[in-house]
Amino acid sequence: MTSAPARPARRAYAMWSVGLLAYAVAVFHRSSLGVAAVEAQERFSAGASAVSLFLVLQLAVYAGLQVPVGVALDRFGSRRMILAGAVTMAAGQLVLALAGNVPTAVAARVLVGAGDAMTFISVLRVVSFWFPGTSAPLVTQLTGILGQIGSIVAAYPLVALLHATSWLATFLGAAATGVVVALLVLVALRDAPEGTERPAVAGLPELRQGLVDTWREPGTRIGLYTHLVTQFSGTVFALLWGYPFLTVGEGLSPGTAAGLLTLLVLVGMGVGPLLGRLCARWPLRRSVLVFGILAATATIWTVVLLWPGPAPLWLLVVLVVVLGTNGPGSMIGFDYARTENPAARQGSASGVVNVGGFVASLLTILAVGAVLDLLTPGGSTDYDLDAFRAAFAVQYVFWAIGLAGVIRHRRQLRARLARDGVVLRPLHVAVGDRLRSRR
Repeated sequence: MTSAPARPARRAYAMWSVGLLAYAVAVFHRSSLGVAAVEAQERFSAGASAVSLFLVLQLAVYAGLQVPVGVALDRFGSRRMILAGAVTMAAGQLVLALAGNVPTAVAARVLVGAGDAMTFISVLRVVSFWFPGTSAPLVTQLTGILGQIGSIVAAYPLVALLHATSWLATFLGAAATGVVVALLVLVALRDAPEGTERPAVAGLPELRQGLVDTWREPGTRIGLYTHLVTQFSGTVFALLWGYPFLTVGEGLSPGTAAGLLTLLVLVGMGVGPLLGRLCARWPLRRSVLVFGILAATATIWTVVLLWPGPAPLWLLVVLVVVLGTNGPGSMIGFDYARTENPAARQGSASGVVNVGGFVASLLTILAVGAVLDLLTPGGSTDYDLDAFRAAFAVQYVFWAIGLAGVIRHRRQLRARLARDGVVLRPLHVAVGDRLRSRR
């Protein structure tokens, strides 16, 4: 592993700021079409199903490229990958600005998904090289949280520009934003501090073996299942099905539903730093946080889905607050990848982890839509509450898969600790000792 200073230097924060800006702009590109869905239907003379296809394909490309991008990241470094991602997303927005039909628009969003796939895990690699071990969990959480500013920019300034000007001007401006970020990354970003021992550039046989070793590492696999089990429920709710569930299923006004979705984001911003500090202080107890988030999420969904009739507003607020912990919880998966893999495999390990949540999210989005269509005759979008209850019940399948994976690989990690002579005391004993030592 690379050595790191005891405390991050001022330049480390400068490097992180550049990477963070690149990630925020990637989130902006990712969200830009969703907030312009109505205008997209008008421009391309397409129905809602065609526009939703843009999202599904974009997520599929993002998830499908995580492992190849991770391998390339280990070979070429963060700066080149973030630069390539910014240029690819800018090209996608340029194509979308000029597109006049659905196939061209789909191709544009595929480019955006591909560039997006190169960005986040590359920024995490910047964090792992520039920040010491105890700082990395918190900075990782802040990266995920502050990057969501890009979705706020998409929701407000981009929409205002679209209404004030035209489709062409708006998405040409989005493409120009990508070009500016690419130039900034080219000039200012560096992969690691000077003097850092860099992994040797590996050939294809070494890369293949490295990927095999990455997958065999229990820390990588518990990271993947952690990301899967904690991320997908909140992502599905925020990205697509939460708003129709709240308005059509539960009968809330559009304003109230939008307020609840905003609350989900705000809760994530508050919870993320707390989870980062807990991971840094209790690195061998991270799975406890995962189990807690999973138990809270599954429990509140069970109460909401079994509630007779529409759920009261207070219960829906509790649901949204719990779902707000899902995004920060999924970042624990990347912390497993960082601490259990050597520097030469950081990229591929993060790529493997990132597959978990996005594949589960994509499959859940499709499954929820399929169940809603199956239970609603005539192709209507006027879904009733019972249809939503049955559709959201598919989440239990992915919770079970994720929980089984976390438990299995947690046992493997703890067995390895035991072989190394590390004995974990019961959690309540460890917490009690820590509190007594503080006093």
